[in-house]
Formats: sequence, C-alpha cells, structure tokens
Amino acid sequence: MARARAYLSRMDEAILRSIEAIHAGPYRCVVAATGAGSEAIAWLLRVPGASATLLEAVVPYAGRALSEFLGSAPAHAVARETAAAMAARALARAQHLNEGDAPLVGVGATGALATCRLHRGEHRVHVGVARADAAAVYSLVLNKGARTRAEEEELCSRLLLHALALACGVIPGFALPLAPEEGLRVTGALSPVADLLQGRARSLRVAPDGQTEADAPVAGGILPGAFNPLHVGHRRLAEAAAEMLGAPVAYELSLENVDKLALHEEEALRRARQFSGWATLLLTRAPTFREKARLFPGCVFVIGYDTAVRVVAPRYYAGEADMLAALGEIREHGCSFLVAGRLHGGAYHTLADVPIPPAFHSLFAEIPASRFREDISSTELRAGGGQ
Repeated sequence: MARARAYLSRMDEAILRSIEAIHAGPYRCVVAATGAGSEAIAWLLRVPGASATLLEAVVPYAGRALSEFLGSAPAHAVARETAAAMAARALARAQHLNEGDAPLVGVGATGALATCRLHRGEHRVHVGVARADAAAVYSLVLNKGARTRAEEEELCSRLLLHALALACGVIPGFALPLAPEEGLRVTGALSPVADLLQGRARSLRVAPDGQTEADAPVAGGILPGAFNPLHVGHRRLAEAAAEMLGAPVAYELSLENVDKLALHEEEALRRARQFSGWATLLLTRAPTFREKARLFPGCVFVIGYDTAVRVVAPRYYAGEADMLAALGEIREHGCSFLVAGRLHGGAYHTLADVPIPPAFHSLFAEIPASRFREDISSTELRAGGGQ
C-alpha cells in the first residue's frame, strides 16, 4: 500500500481514496475505453484490491476493434448512444466472466480529444455506465484548445472514475476540473443520490471514504446544515457537541429545504465533497426536524440559536397546535436538541433567549459559550468570497 501511495502521490489524494472505496465494495466491473479515459484503467490497477473489482479492461481503439466489441459498427464512434452500447456490452461481459453473485457494472467510454492533427469537430467525451437495474451516460464537451492531450485525457479519466464510483455506490471525493461553460450532461440515473432523489432510499450514510449505505441506523449527534460552504465553525461545533455527548456527531445535508430551492444531484455532490476523507455525512430529503426525527430516532440534533428559534416558531408550522404536535413527535422518537449560542442582530444569544413552550424545556440543552463560540456564518463567507 505504501508503494501504491508513493506512485499515486502525483494523483489527487481524493482519487486514491475513491478507488480504495470502490475496491472495498462488493461491485465487480468490466471497463471499455476507446482511448479517452483509459488512464483510469491504470489508476484502478495500481491500487491494491483491483483483482476484487476489475474483471476485464479493454481498449477497442481502432474502428474495427470497436465494431467487433459491440458486435456491429456504430453509427458514430463518439456519441452518447455508442457509450451506452459499450456500457451494455461491458455489463454483458461482466455477467459472462463473473463467478458468484456479486453486483456488476459495465463501463464504456468514447471520446474525440486533441491529436497531432487538427480536429474539425468538438473535443468531447461520453462515459456510459450500466447495471442490471439502471444505466446512465455522462457527456462533456471540452473547451477546444484549452488543454493539452494529456490534460484532456486526465479529465476524461476522472470522468470515467466519477461515473464508475457512483455506479458502485461511492460518492467521489474529487472534483472534475471543468471551466464554468463546460457543463456535464447526465442522461439516465445511476447513483446513490439519484436513489435518494427518486425515493428509493430515505437517507444515505456517506462514510469518509465515500462509501454509501442507504437507510443505515445512526446513533449519537447530528449536525444539520446547508454547508454552503462548510467552515471551521461547523467543525468546532461538532467537536464540542461530541465531547459533551460522549458520542460521535455526523453532519446532515437535506436536499430539500423549507426556505430554499431543492438541491440537484450535481450540487449535492459538490457539497458532499467537503466531507471527503474526514467526516460522516448523512444525505436526506427531510427539511424539518419532525421528518429528521422519523429517520433518526434517538439522535440529538446539534443546532444554533437561530435554528432553535425557528424550531419553536408557529409561523414555520400550520400554527401553534401543529408546532406543539411536532415537538411532541420529536420527543416520542427519543430525539432532543443541543443548542449553541450565536451572534445574531449584533448581540450574542443563547438557549435562554429561545421562547421554548414550558412543556418542552427538557427537550433542549445548551452548549455553553465556554465550550463553543464561533461568530461566523456561511452567508457571510459567501458574501466575502472566502472560506
């Protein structure tokens, strides 16, 4: 492992971590790349554990080789439909080669990149992934002339690994270095986040290495937030809460919010990357604490003063009776709140300033300022352009 890490020191640490997570998971795959994305095959092979994941890797580079791999000549070598057909053929090969009942993934990548001769058309890549239950194609048009061939190949390989990781239930911890105008187009749905968005999972537990588990039991503390961006205040609040509780604290990002637009998959993945390598993240579609309590019974929600005020404000419910009913349900699920003070409106406010209904005082406990105080907010960081 040490030698593998030494070799891959030229790579992003997050890429290595994602490959390790893929190898640690149950999926086995066949990868086919017509040149574009083929560096990802070398990455997969260089990390110990590849024999548990990779059944076969092929590079049908010549036109005839691609036709023989697919069984017939494609209408266009570099097209979304060709990538999808390659992924389906790779999945069929995986089904033929696999021994046992491991879940299988087929990957197909085709692209037109910079060469020694000028391309008249676009520089583009399509990566298809297929499982028995779903399929997707990731398409990207590159800024022509903005990168060398090697740089384009690395981007395509990152895209292939990105698609494979998601198909294997791993949230990739690395970014795709795209220019603002290089939008990634995804056809189909094959990722843990898609399962969450489409209701096939109620929650996702994302481990630090990116491996996901749907509807996993959770114990201890949960720190909800939008994390746009994640900042030192979030981390220190989680540390203070974990010390008080004597239990781990996970972060929770809801893709739906009472006050804001729902997050799409690309944005959810961007925010999730902030936790890669060091923290457990829970992804949900639970915008209210009533819904969070249903998902995570027995947990303690770690919140700030301003959130605590909203928890007991009737205007965020169908009225006061509904607010009291929600607090009662949260209590019935064995959940409670741990509240940190916060600078708000020019003054520092604590739990004592929250108008908690008398019957629910026991539902709230305070993190004293001596344990935690951080006068920082994501809104201010976005406004200032810093982190």
